[in-house]
Amino acid sequence: MNKIRIATLAIILISIVAATAQRMPKSLQKLLNAQYVITSFYVDSVNDDKVVESAIQGMLEQLDPHSAYTDAKETKEMEEPLQGEFSGIGIQFNMKQDTLYVIQTIPGGPSERVGILAGDRIVMVNDSVIAGVKMKNTDIMKRLRGKKGTKVTVQVKRGNAKELITFRITRDNIPLYSVDASYMVDPKTGYIRISRFGAKTYDEMMEALNKLKKEGMKQVIIDLSDNGGGYLNAAIDMCNEFLDKGQLIVYTEGTQSPRNDAKAFGNGKFKDLKLVVIVNQYSASASEIFSGAMQDWDRAVIVGRRSFGKGLVQRPFHFEDGSMMRLTVARYYTPSGRCIQKPYKKGNKKAYELDLLDRAKEGEYYSLDSIHLNDSLRYTTLKNMRPIFGGGGIMPDIFVPVDTTEYSTYYRDLVAKGIVNQYVVDYVDKNRNSIKSKYKDVKEFDERFVVSDEQMKEFIAMGEKDSVKYDEEKYRTSERVLKTMIKGLIARDVYSDQSAYTIIVNHHNRDLDAALSIINDDKRFNELLQHGNPEYELLVRKKSKK
Repeated sequence: MNKIRIATLAIILISIVAATAQRMPKSLQKLLNAQYVITSFYVDSVNDDKVVESAIQGMLEQLDPHSAYTDAKETKEMEEPLQGEFSGIGIQFNMKQDTLYVIQTIPGGPSERVGILAGDRIVMVNDSVIAGVKMKNTDIMKRLRGKKGTKVTVQVKRGNAKELITFRITRDNIPLYSVDASYMVDPKTGYIRISRFGAKTYDEMMEALNKLKKEGMKQVIIDLSDNGGGYLNAAIDMCNEFLDKGQLIVYTEGTQSPRNDAKAFGNGKFKDLKLVVIVNQYSASASEIFSGAMQDWDRAVIVGRRSFGKGLVQRPFHFEDGSMMRLTVARYYTPSGRCIQKPYKKGNKKAYELDLLDRAKEGEYYSLDSIHLNDSLRYTTLKNMRPIFGGGGIMPDIFVPVDTTEYSTYYRDLVAKGIVNQYVVDYVDKNRNSIKSKYKDVKEFDERFVVSDEQMKEFIAMGEKDSVKYDEEKYRTSERVLKTMIKGLIARDVYSDQSAYTIIVNHHNRDLDAALSIINDDKRFNELLQHGNPEYELLVRKKSKK
């Protein structure tokens, strides 16, 4: 009886497979057959998982530049920064001569709770020596990170003490912040720098806005330069704070995806706050959704350089093994109907990846005359009907060229070899207490501390020791920017304040200077929102005559 049942079940199963095969597209049947043939007849043993992964990657290579496959490890690493937290011991560190040097502990985090201090050197993690063994940062992080509630033992060298101090740390969730800095640039202007769009970005922005409002903020500059995007919902929530009820924020549409509109609820607290947004060539995706909506509704003046042009919507498809396929299913469109995505050729990811370099070669970052504005891609804003331009990315209302006058190959080599960070770690290690006693906070440090010529001699010597040959002319070219960088990093490390670096380097931020100039000039600000930038009109006419 059992044999009859088994035979019957086998017949039913075969019938289901045959019926499924008949409905299956021939191309898919071919793929499955190929995988079966390779597994069954190939001369050597085959890793089925690798073969399937390669097949998926091969298929995605024929599509757009943003459809991609990631294995389980890559998927976790990619999603972690956007979740707003990870589990670990809560330190920020640098490597100094193959030794892990604690720059700062996360306030309230596991390391701070057990008494680890900035300046400590972690020599051992559990039973593994990590000092002097040229271990990669990723390998060190693997040992320090782990599930919440698990324990790790570290041995620390502090100052000149001969004996190591042992700490037993219970790992916990560590926050990852999206708002890098928020402070008052002048008595009435707030500044907020947002580095990514994560799960907690909206909450962080609101906290920053409310804090600045209490400090006297009447207008705000939101800096999205170098912000590569993240979660769509974070951008939508942010837009909602500045737009009126029913105003379209963004819409998505694709061949297999019907149009989907996101509109403002109208319950925002900052709908009347004067606003300037900074973007650059690395601002992408969610950054472009936010800046595009603000521009289309004449809600803000956009300053900087044309943004990246990433307007393809990826839907994640998770597999049981933790891997994931991110498939493009639609395109983003700004409220005026501009497609954010820059042009691309399917299957040619290399050319797409070189686009930013090509734009640099064409001079787009350095000269207004090098920008290509096509009259056929002219759009109008939805409130004041002023001209704006499509063609991929968000073209700012005010173009700010990149200043290359202070950059040299000498500067490049010092930064690339990590000499700046090495010097700062060394300097702070020796002078932390004296700096803190001399300058009570970042503000006083910013106002009074000067990077001396004597310090720069030590810095130059450190570079030469690491094969960065001193060049007097090139050093003088980059002297100011190097001193500013060093000062900013010293402030960050001494005061355990991530925003300190931004506050100091922003004194020489041309994009911010332009934003401040516009937001403090009511007449110019209003003219830009009413009529657009007349320089662009002249540029279009000049190009059309050619």
